[in-house]
Amino acid sequence: MSISRIILGSKTLFILLFILICCSGYPQKIWTLEDCINFALENNLDVKKQLLTVETTKASLLQSKLNMLPDLNANATNVWNFGQTIDMYTNTFATNTVRSNNFYIQSTFTIFSGLQKFNTLKQNQINLLASQYNLDVLKNDISLAVAGFYLDILLNLELLDVANGQLRITKDQVTRIQKMVDAGASAKGDLLNIQAQQSAEELASVEAENRLTISNLSLQQLIDLPVTKDFRVEKPVLKAVAAPKELITPEIIFEHALKTRPEIKSAELAVRSAQKYLAVMRGSVTPILSFGGSWGTGYSGAATEIDPSIPPVIKPYNIGITQNSHDTVIGFDVVHATHVTSFNDQLHQNENQSIGFYLSVPIFNGWQGRTAISKAKILVHQAEYDLEIKMRDLRKLIEQAYADAVASLKKYNSSEEKVNAQAESFKYTSQKFDVGMMTSFDYNNSKKDLTKAQSDLLQAKYDFIFKTTILDFYMGNPISISTE
Repeated sequence: MSISRIILGSKTLFILLFILICCSGYPQKIWTLEDCINFALENNLDVKKQLLTVETTKASLLQSKLNMLPDLNANATNVWNFGQTIDMYTNTFATNTVRSNNFYIQSTFTIFSGLQKFNTLKQNQINLLASQYNLDVLKNDISLAVAGFYLDILLNLELLDVANGQLRITKDQVTRIQKMVDAGASAKGDLLNIQAQQSAEELASVEAENRLTISNLSLQQLIDLPVTKDFRVEKPVLKAVAAPKELITPEIIFEHALKTRPEIKSAELAVRSAQKYLAVMRGSVTPILSFGGSWGTGYSGAATEIDPSIPPVIKPYNIGITQNSHDTVIGFDVVHATHVTSFNDQLHQNENQSIGFYLSVPIFNGWQGRTAISKAKILVHQAEYDLEIKMRDLRKLIEQAYADAVASLKKYNSSEEKVNAQAESFKYTSQKFDVGMMTSFDYNNSKKDLTKAQSDLLQAKYDFIFKTTILDFYMGNPISISTE
């Protein structure tokens, strides 16, 4: 092998190693809560469907605006008639093949129809606003769900840290007790108890890691992100767990939410839309007055006229005979040559126009109009009940979130005191265990109590953060779980 090939091979190997190092060291994306929410809103199929609903209501609104304009229609025909028929332009029988054309333009403008078109326009304007509010409702629900799953990941991260921290302490104890057993300073039973505790905590660590993996998977599925094992979320500086400086009651939150929440706005608009629909149905039983005009003309192959370019021909014909002499009486007829009237001439000759007012009065149509009005009144009542239900559910949700936040704060404070006390107790237990004044069984129980107290504290902490996030959200604040 030549030296040049060795150098070339070394360069290639160096380049490949450099690429591998760069790729392995490439910083992966760390997902913030805002990133997750924005990604979900951009890719969620339900959001995309609701956007199509908004576009549909926009099209309906545009159509209702165009319906306010006069209509304009035109038609044209080109017909061949075979055999005997009455020509519509000459009003005579035609026996030969005749070609005819007809051209017609008509326009009608509704002057009054019980304000049906106007109320339909207003209803579609309301429906467009309602569809946009429904889109906001869907986005809010997704945002809150993402925040809940995000906090679940943060909780599982901290629970995993607690489990791993306790496992490290136990491993250190196993190493220390093993040395003491080897030196004959401690009983073999203490070592077995500590080793059993290590196995239990290793299992707890694996379970905590599995819960973290599942929570990562759940969030990725929620935001419609392709599942990957490299998914990581940012650990923000969390809000301090403490009672708010200013006491905001559920009543204050509810009154504010009534003015701003899109689900309430949508329900209010649904009532107005139903009322406009009722007005449309009432207009359907009123007289309709319209104004219209038309223009038409046509052509017929049976329409003829004298041809001035050909001299007339005088033809004799027998009229009869005289009574006495029986002489034949001859008459003379002037026969003119004819040709089919030209297309342009007929268009002018057959032209006609019309204008008029038209009144339609519904008298009896199987009671359909009255039935439609009755159904529309029911829809109004249903929309009003839906609004009351939305308001009731909103009040319940706020009151429940407020009660949960208060309970979580109390639980957090109690858990914090318990963790501090349990930590001191475990410290004292560890010292006594180290000098052989306490059994490994009591040591393990004290350690379990500390771990449980720490887990309860974390759960209370994240439950409080989520409930206060909901309350802040209903007060009009953006979803955020950091102090900034």
